[in-house]
Amino acid sequence: MISTGIRCSSSVWANKSTLQWTSTGVISTHRENSITWTLVMSFGGIPAPGKSVSFPHKNFQGCLENLYYNGVDIIDLAKQQKPQIITTGNVSFSCSQPQSMPVTFLSSRSYLALPGSSGEDEVSATFQFRTWNKAGLLLFSELQLVSGGLLLILNDGKLKLTLYQPGKLPSDITAGAGLNDGQWHSVSLSAKRNHLSVAVDGHVASAAPSLGPEQFYSDGTYYFGGCPEKSFGSKCKSPLGGFQGCMRLISISNKVVDLISVQQGSLGNFSDLQIDSCGISDRCLPNYCEHGGECSQSWSTFHCNCTNTGYRGATCHNSIYEQSCEAYKHRGNTSGFYYIDSDGSGPLGPFLLYCNMTETAWTIIQHNGSDLTRVRNTNPENPYAGFFEYMASMEQLQATINRAEHCEQEFTYYCKRSRLGNKQDGAPLSWWIGRTNETQTYWGGPLPDSQKCACGLEGNCIDSQYYCNCDADRNEWTNDTGLLSYKEHLPVTKIVITDTGRPHSEAAYKLGPLLCRGDRSFWNSASFDTEASYLHFPTFHGELSADVSFFFKTTASSGVFLENLGITDFIRIELRSPTIVTFSFDVGNGPFEISVQSPTHFNDNQWHHVRVERNMKEASIQVDQLTPKTQPAPADGHVLLQLNSQLFVGGTATRQRGFLGCIRSLQLNGMTLDLEERAQVTPEVQPGCRGHCSSYGKLCRNGGKCRERPSGFLCDCTFSAYTGPFCSNEISAYFGSGSSVIYSFQENYFLSKNSSSHAASFHGDMKLSREMIKFSFRTTQTPSLLLFVSSSYKEYLSVIIAKNGSLQIRYKLNRYQELDVVNFDFKNMADGQLHHIEINREEGVVFVEIDESTRRQVHLSSGTEFSAVKSLVLGRILEHSDIDQETALAGAQGFTGCLSAVQLSHVAPLKAALHPSHPAPITVTGHVTESSCVTQAGTDATSRERTHSFADHSGTIDDKEPLANAIKSDSAVIGGLIAVVIFILLCITAIAVRIYQQKRLYKRNEAKRSENVDSAEAVLKSELNIQNAVNENQKEYFF
Repeated sequence: MISTGIRCSSSVWANKSTLQWTSTGVISTHRENSITWTLVMSFGGIPAPGKSVSFPHKNFQGCLENLYYNGVDIIDLAKQQKPQIITTGNVSFSCSQPQSMPVTFLSSRSYLALPGSSGEDEVSATFQFRTWNKAGLLLFSELQLVSGGLLLILNDGKLKLTLYQPGKLPSDITAGAGLNDGQWHSVSLSAKRNHLSVAVDGHVASAAPSLGPEQFYSDGTYYFGGCPEKSFGSKCKSPLGGFQGCMRLISISNKVVDLISVQQGSLGNFSDLQIDSCGISDRCLPNYCEHGGECSQSWSTFHCNCTNTGYRGATCHNSIYEQSCEAYKHRGNTSGFYYIDSDGSGPLGPFLLYCNMTETAWTIIQHNGSDLTRVRNTNPENPYAGFFEYMASMEQLQATINRAEHCEQEFTYYCKRSRLGNKQDGAPLSWWIGRTNETQTYWGGPLPDSQKCACGLEGNCIDSQYYCNCDADRNEWTNDTGLLSYKEHLPVTKIVITDTGRPHSEAAYKLGPLLCRGDRSFWNSASFDTEASYLHFPTFHGELSADVSFFFKTTASSGVFLENLGITDFIRIELRSPTIVTFSFDVGNGPFEISVQSPTHFNDNQWHHVRVERNMKEASIQVDQLTPKTQPAPADGHVLLQLNSQLFVGGTATRQRGFLGCIRSLQLNGMTLDLEERAQVTPEVQPGCRGHCSSYGKLCRNGGKCRERPSGFLCDCTFSAYTGPFCSNEISAYFGSGSSVIYSFQENYFLSKNSSSHAASFHGDMKLSREMIKFSFRTTQTPSLLLFVSSSYKEYLSVIIAKNGSLQIRYKLNRYQELDVVNFDFKNMADGQLHHIEINREEGVVFVEIDESTRRQVHLSSGTEFSAVKSLVLGRILEHSDIDQETALAGAQGFTGCLSAVQLSHVAPLKAALHPSHPAPITVTGHVTESSCVTQAGTDATSRERTHSFADHSGTIDDKEPLANAIKSDSAVIGGLIAVVIFILLCITAIAVRIYQQKRLYKRNEAKRSENVDSAEAVLKSELNIQNAVNENQKEYFF
């Protein structure tokens, strides 16, 4: 049965009829149908008999005509009083509202001049108007005797009635708001005796005594919508320009104006009007503002407000965010939270996630189930279901996963007599569900392998009969932990557990965040070897909005990047010359082209980024960071881009003017074209492209070297004092009293003599004629030794802070010559502030820079070469022989404070000590802790510790290497003996407990027990205890 109805509280037109409903009514239609469902449709209102229901909108008031539903004439059925019609209220079938003749003001030059009665003691007019424009003249009337006038304007969507007289301040009345909404609004104004009044839509906004003359007299002419040209002798004023929109029901002094007479030329005067129709267009219907942009309009165009949408451009088409963490990384961004828009200008919105910038960019997406969750008392008839909700929609997650090179999620299932599967019948007892909404019974690995866990794949389960540890069904805690990395099934959205209903049965689970690395689209590229080579793809569909973006690099002077043709429409992007990139197109209005010209050449074999966009309002092109160029769309022209041929990339359909070079990361409306896949089957086009370091090598800082990779590049920080993806994270350390770090060049030679390490050059009788030293420090101690370099021939360099706080650089490059001292006493360098030092020596010339401001160049007299460099010391000097008294005094005191980014040419001692990547000849004495020198002075440095701490340890920082050159004091020996005794007692206790446990298990006839059972129970208990103590959101389920 179908029920269709209309409720009206005024009148309704019937199709080709003059009948009318005159009261509020509801019409319902019932039709028998073989389908057993009911559709109720109401028009003009919503009937709710016998129910107390309130609706947010009032019933419709006005006329309806031509009302059809699925070809059925609803009004005709109601008119014939068919039995299937339900009518509420009295209804008649005609519309008696008076017909009005509107007039359209087509341009800012339009006006309508109408005569009034000259000398009348009242100025009054009424009319209705509608417009999209915020401003314009509505009415002007000149006054007699006082040489003034009345001015009614629309300003910022509000009415403003102004009385002006020469030599006096104008009198203003403001009424209404938001009147430029395209709807009809009625206006009434009156100026009589000493009163002004104006009403909008029946609401009198103001009626006040006039500050003008005691009596108003009309000059006899009313100007609506604008003013004639000055050559006509009119005194009409239009400060905000003419009105564009429609007017109707115009009355002057309570007399209706006959617009037919105006049209025939027998009444008044006008210019650029359209009489007998309202030509206003709703340019926001449909709304061409994308991604939630707010549409507003004027007479001739529409505008999009993209505020808080995450998009920009004339139609809010272009995302302001990158599409992946990889893209952020290659803009030089460090780890942090970022908004990601995985499909660019596509329909999916941006969302917030964390980017971990390592050698590769990791995307981390959290969910609501990261806490350890315990489950008890479940069975197949009463299962437990846990759901995971992410910080993004499933569509956003899917787009992110599809772009990534690899994704994974760690899932840990703790169990005590809780199985994942039943080996007897193969039925799963627990399972998880991913984004495909399919049941999954594997618990680790890159490929779906039914009912296998990580231990089953690796062959190390606690019971070899099973593929999962939990399936052994033991009465103590164990776990199955695995990485789920089959992208098509990620992320995990649900887990179901059914086997915790037996005595002493319990389970707990924990799901890690979704981790994805890389961006397959960002590095997807192809190399074009000849001008005749190209790749072809299906037709590009960007009828209303089209954007294309890509990277290119070339040595050629010209070539077509992309072309797609229609019957007459087309788009083309090309390198027109070495300095010009051009975007040309035609959507039916004739060919247009816009170009960006660069002051430097584009054919420099470096990557350049191009982005073009065409929409309803404009076309634009931007190359790299050059100023974008735009081309407005012609008013009321063709807007649809209609293409029908294949899309050609790297060439044209004529196989001429093709592009020579590389194109990478080609995206059309946010969708990436797989250039590599197509290139593999296309002659003269090669997948991939080399030479990323020529463009991105500048991102490697502080001496880091750019290394090419098949997809992208890597910053090698081996010989830099910094670390991180771009060698930009400085390595700093807090030195406690008496501590030191010693780098031995002689020992390093033996470690690296068979390698190609640069450090091997510092050995034996090698003469060093130049060095570069950089470091930063913060301290309040005087005297202090910052850095000391010694040789086997009693030559040395020391950088100290003297007793008076001055910085001194002391060179002795010949033991038979006098010491060279470079003294900086312009300020106290032990002031607790961070200072930067750079020393460059070229034979006998030394250049010193302090805090990037103070610079000095000196000539040494003691020599020009270091012979046989022996060691580099930071902090306290342990050997004081054959050095000057000031250096010895500072060396005995050592250094207390923070040192950062210490580098001697290619040697970084702090990095070797705190971040060892291979065996290094480092001796660490005392308390040396990784810290941050940027922290404000006065903060306890020990509170800034990160991960590494070397307290009373010295020697090579490699577990496999013996401690060399250890400095053992009496207290250190005593402390070591005490530590050994405590360790032995702990071992004895642990052995006793272990024997007791083994006996107990033997009595219970347990065959064996895996080590990971103990660790699983320990981990579970630890996590549960921590959560019970500090996390009130502990989840525990009992069924």
